Amino acid sequence: MVDQITVTVLTKNSQKYLSRCLDALKAFDEVLLLDNGSEDETLKIAENYENVTILEHPFIGFGPMKNMAAEKARNDWIFSVDSDEVASGELIDSIRQADPAQIKRIYAVSRLNHYNGKPVRCCGWYPDTVLRLFNRTHTQFNGAMVHESLILKPETEKMELSGELKHYPFDDIASLISKMQSYSTLYAQQSNKTSSSSKAFWRAVFAFFKNYFLQKGFLCGYEGLIISVSNANGVFYKYMKLYEKQLGEKL
Repeated sequence: MVDQITVTVLTKNSQKYLSRCLDALKAFDEVLLLDNGSEDETLKIAENYENVTILEHPFIGFGPMKNMAAEKARNDWIFSVDSDEVASGELIDSIRQADPAQIKRIYAVSRLNHYNGKPVRCCGWYPDTVLRLFNRTHTQFNGAMVHESLILKPETEKMELSGELKHYPFDDIASLISKMQSYSTLYAQQSNKTSSSSKAFWRAVFAFFKNYFLQKGFLCGYEGLIISVSNANGVFYKYMKLYEKQLGEKL
C-alpha cells in the first residue's frame, strides 16, 4: 500500500532528528514536508531526499497545517508523521499490508516516547497510541492550534498497526520548558473555557499527583520527576494565560 500513501511532515528547526525520520520513510514515493520558518539546516537536509517535496507556509496552528499538507498530497491516503518521530521497520511492513479499499478505516500507531534518548514508560507517556494513517476523503484533522486530532465519524473503523513510532520530543529540561511555553500559549489562544487562579493551581496540583504517583513517575528516576513537574507547570500556565486573556477581554 505504500505506493498509494503520501507521508506528511511538519517542520521548524527540525534538523536534529530529521535525517532519521526521513531515512525511515524511503519506502514511500511521496513525502511532503511543510516547513514554517526553519532557520537551521532542516531544508538542506530535506533536499537530499529524492522522495521529499518541500512546501513552506507561516504557522497557522497544528491542525490547519496538517490539513494543508494533506490537501497538497498526490494520494488520498495520508500518513502523518512528526519530524522527531522514527518509524520502525515493522511499522512500515504493517502499513504495506493495510487495505487501501477501506477508506473509512483509520489506523492507530503505538508511539514510544523518549527523554534525552531514553525510553520513558511512565507519566502517561506509555502506552501512547496515536491515529496517524487515514484517507483524506473520509476525515481530516480538526482545527485545533495545538493537541490536534483526527475527526472520528460514527462510521469510522479504527485498527492498530504493528510496530512503533520512536518519538524524541525532549532532549533536556530546556526543551521541556520551551514546548510548555509554546503549547500553553496556543492553548490559551484557542480555548473558550473559563479559568481562574485557583483553577490553575488545583489543576496543576492534580496533574503532578496524577503523573508522579498514579502514572508511576516515581519509578522513572529523575526523568519521571522532571516530566511530572513540567507537565504540572504546563497545566498551571495554560490556565493562567487563559485567565489573563479573559481579564484582558473585560477591559
